[in-house]
Amino acid sequence: MLVFIITWSLRHRWLVVALSVALVIGGFVALSRLNVDAFPDTTPVQVQINVEAGSLVATEVERLVTFPIEMVIGGIPNLVNVRSISQFGLSQVTATFEDGTDIYLVRQIIAERISTLQMPPGVPRPELGPVATGLGEVLHYHVNTRKQTEQDLIQQRITQDWEIRPQLRTVHGAAEINSWGGLEKQYQVRINLSRLVQHGLSLQDILEAVKNNNVNVGGGYVNRQGDMLLVHGIGRTVTVGQIENMVIATVKGVAVYVKDVADVHIGHEIRRGIVTADGKGEVVLGLGFMRIGENSYAVTRRMRNQLDEIARTLPQGTKVTAVYDRTKLVDDVITTVRSNLCDGALLVIVLLFVFLGNLRVGLIAAVTIPLSMLFAFLGMWSAGIAGTLLSLGAIDFGIVVDSSVVMIENIIRRVGHAEAHGLPPGRTRLDVIRDAACEVRIPTVFGQLIILIVYLPILTLEGVEGKMFRPMAFTMMLVLLGSLLLSITLTPVLASFFLPRKVEETEVWFMGICHRIYQPMLRWALVFRWKTVLGGGAILFIAALMARGFGTEFIPQLSEGAIVIGVLRVPGTSLEQSAAMNLQMEKFILEHYPDEVEHVWSRVGEPKINTDAGSPESTDMYVTLKSKSSWTRSNPRKNWSNG
Repeated sequence: MLVFIITWSLRHRWLVVALSVALVIGGFVALSRLNVDAFPDTTPVQVQINVEAGSLVATEVERLVTFPIEMVIGGIPNLVNVRSISQFGLSQVTATFEDGTDIYLVRQIIAERISTLQMPPGVPRPELGPVATGLGEVLHYHVNTRKQTEQDLIQQRITQDWEIRPQLRTVHGAAEINSWGGLEKQYQVRINLSRLVQHGLSLQDILEAVKNNNVNVGGGYVNRQGDMLLVHGIGRTVTVGQIENMVIATVKGVAVYVKDVADVHIGHEIRRGIVTADGKGEVVLGLGFMRIGENSYAVTRRMRNQLDEIARTLPQGTKVTAVYDRTKLVDDVITTVRSNLCDGALLVIVLLFVFLGNLRVGLIAAVTIPLSMLFAFLGMWSAGIAGTLLSLGAIDFGIVVDSSVVMIENIIRRVGHAEAHGLPPGRTRLDVIRDAACEVRIPTVFGQLIILIVYLPILTLEGVEGKMFRPMAFTMMLVLLGSLLLSITLTPVLASFFLPRKVEETEVWFMGICHRIYQPMLRWALVFRWKTVLGGGAILFIAALMARGFGTEFIPQLSEGAIVIGVLRVPGTSLEQSAAMNLQMEKFILEHYPDEVEHVWSRVGEPKINTDAGSPESTDMYVTLKSKSSWTRSNPRKNWSNG
């Protein structure tokens, strides 16, 4: 089989070259469409169910809301476990499913089941969280104005909820745009009980009057000389004055208005969360969530571009600042991987030139490196594997080029020998290349297959380990497979085209030096065999002792250039007190590290869509760092940990 492949490739050399060109084109197309991320998404398939129960304490939430939801979703196919959080005013149930489960199918089943639940009076229906994973939070941005008055905070939230959020949700790949902080606008009717009693009315009368006067009604249509005129009663409230002039009832023929028994003001809902930033005051935080299975790099860029377009249309004085987006991390990872791959490829080419003694021969062997990578990109794209720091950074070019080096080295040796002693009658240089390639076909193929088989056990890993390391193993196997195919097809073809016209069977000077060093060492080792074995055993024993003191890591350390600080305070701390303390910490960080810190913001409480069940006592503080070129300290985080 291998002899046939080598013979066929040399007989159809131009076809092999054409297929290689097609591989290059297809590889670059796959690379342009490849899902690129900083790290694999290890989160399971999960569905979050949230219920806002503002009138219930934690024990009532657990008994009346959380427990019924847990019972009703039990028995769903592929369900792994159910966990929940019950706290004052909030029930959050998270259902986790087996890997590979259709997220939309289980969301549909859960939605059908919870629709049958009867909620306690005053508690709204359960809502499903966004179709996102734990790593789906890809964009943070601030909405703020120059002032910090109540009206400014209301306006910030209006801008976020009614101008920015609807437009960002249209971005392809966006799962949800959440809001955190600010004040939600509310029309408040503050009733004067004494005046209410004077008019002989009740609270229920005011509730019904406001409710009934805040609806539009249709009255059919009227035909007039062939024209149809719609009859429409408009009752939607848009101003404080309209609420004040609503009629509650008629007492002794006199209409009683809302303004007669109450004062109407524009206020805000009860605060559930506060966000402060850069030690300057409150802002509204917008959070962009990526839909599960999407390309985080592409989705984040689309969100960022859309946000820039929206910022140009906002009212004067309203500023939108993107403080965190995943593209910076992915760009850093891509730059690191690209640099490492290019440096590794260049180093391999230099070593090939040194050991083979011919630049042209070294380049023929080195062609395997980029083509094997492009072959792997095709396989990763078709299999839906993302290019990450783990999957691409694990590629070893020394292993990739090994089979081609063996092939080209034997070809150049046999060609040089044949030309030095003369080609046999009827034999051509192409025949010599074919025989040389067939001679090393078995060690070439077996060498790559043995290395490839080493990665097979990694494919059996499950859970978090499997999601973390299976893409790496699959990528490396694709690269090795591409290298193997290229070594027995393209390498002999390129050798037939580009080998020097005159090849001499001489030893490379560097290999001569290595042989002169190696030969006496080999003779000594063969004479003193037991000493050699004992020396090797001693080295192994010392290495084992040293290995016991090494640290262990599940994954390599990844410095994102952003830090999260968790703060827990004593129970009972108010939102306002937590926010005031957060401002003090932000000012401290910016004053002591002005050259290292770019932005710092803190969020406390809960967002609009409760994807993060926080509390008034807990704070998440985010710190983004500037580029290292502007740092005045080598590593500010060490100073923070010591301080």
